[in-house]
Amino acid sequence: MSERILIIDFGSQVTQLIARRVRESSVYSEIHPFNAVTTETVRAFDPKGVILSGGPASIIGIDTPRTPDGLFDMGIPILGICYGQMAMAEALGGRIISSDRREFGRAFVDVTGDCKLFHGVWEVGSKEQVWMSHGDRIDKPPPGFRTVASSESAPFATIADDERRFYGLMYHPEVVHTPHGAMLLQNFTHQVCGCVGDWTMAGFREQQIDKIRAQVGNGKVICGLSGGVDSSVVAVMLHEAIGDQLQCVFVDTGFMRKGEAEEVVSMFKNNYRIPLIHRNASEIFINKLEGVSDPETKRKLIGATFIDVFEEEAKNIGGADFLAQGTLYPDVIESISFTGGPSVTIKSHHNVGGLPERMNMNLIEPLRELFKDEVRKLGRELGLPDNFVGRHPFPGPGLAIRLPGGITRKKLDILRNADAVYLDEIRNAGLYDSIWQAFCVLLPVQSVGVMGDARTYDYVCALRAVTSTDGMTADFYHFDMELLAQISNRIVNEVKGINRVTYDITSKPPGTIEWE
Repeated sequence: MSERILIIDFGSQVTQLIARRVRESSVYSEIHPFNAVTTETVRAFDPKGVILSGGPASIIGIDTPRTPDGLFDMGIPILGICYGQMAMAEALGGRIISSDRREFGRAFVDVTGDCKLFHGVWEVGSKEQVWMSHGDRIDKPPPGFRTVASSESAPFATIADDERRFYGLMYHPEVVHTPHGAMLLQNFTHQVCGCVGDWTMAGFREQQIDKIRAQVGNGKVICGLSGGVDSSVVAVMLHEAIGDQLQCVFVDTGFMRKGEAEEVVSMFKNNYRIPLIHRNASEIFINKLEGVSDPETKRKLIGATFIDVFEEEAKNIGGADFLAQGTLYPDVIESISFTGGPSVTIKSHHNVGGLPERMNMNLIEPLRELFKDEVRKLGRELGLPDNFVGRHPFPGPGLAIRLPGGITRKKLDILRNADAVYLDEIRNAGLYDSIWQAFCVLLPVQSVGVMGDARTYDYVCALRAVTSTDGMTADFYHFDMELLAQISNRIVNEVKGINRVTYDITSKPPGTIEWE
């Protein structure tokens, strides 16, 4: 078994980024909610170290999350981050107060002492950029701790107890806004916990295949193949694990990009010997969603319709015991509190939340704890072609959530054509692989224009392109204005129904990548 780090989740929206940073240093990690962790579960997990995440609550409050009883008596290295630092300090006899100067965003700490977390990263006397997000702070650290970094608003920004191997950070090393944060975390896993870093994607692949075989046994699996990277990786891995016990179903919802349905069917029929049913359910989906404008309703309708279609196809093939889908970490964390933790819901995802009780199928989600870049690595490990694995993310609900307002067939066709022009220009400029995700949004707004000396009253198209490493935070892509002008010109001239083009320069946060 690989070395493992246990991350106890107190509800931060970026807890999963801790896991990502740890995995980047080739150490396996898992996130468990604070209210499901006991000394017994920790012993069973057998971690080399424990990381306590941040969270939205105040440790000063009543009935707010606390560390498991007995955790600090187990002899395991522990790193507390933000709320996790205060939870650790409070449990060990420190004092927490509500700060009169809250910190949210970029800050700087003065390094006043050395510790194993800083070796080769920060030097005593230096001033280092970090990312803060707190309203409380430590007023008195617990006995045995010394202060090794501080700021004006957080005098105990980093505390260390080298003898017990306990460390606390008031800032978030997991986010990219703390430039050396990943190195601090690696020092914890390697220098403090003694990990050598033996976890690889090849090892994950083997573990998941063994897990799938054990879970499925002699059962049958139906896999929803959307044509995106996630579901395709699931399908190829399942086929490697269980062979002909797998039946893939590609459902054409009518919300696919231009030519995508044909491309998906062709790729799987020509490159893989995976049984594939192509179900054109576009009429069903579009009829159910036509005129629907609320984004949550759209997602839930699509999710329910997916289930209906899969249930029908399962009956057609004589029944199935399992339904496989490509749910990822970000899907889960934005839909529900991850594994029961206290984080705040951002939006629902069409493929998160399990199956209706009426269905006699269990769920297989082998990618549920992976990030998008990790899924791409797994895809390459499984032999999927680079040009496919590197495709931009495409949401399960497809173009339905890129049409704010009511859905109509006409608007879907306009959006599909505009999106094709946009991506074509990005590829022609050699920028496709430099962009995390790019797409068009057709706004529920019409504007007056002039084309060929005639008045037009057509739709407005918004272009979206972002850079990101994990999909949890993102910045808008800084296009050259000449290229934007060229894209706008092509869309207005080639796509009937659009007479105005805008570019979205909102980052995530405060926006999400998708508009709905």
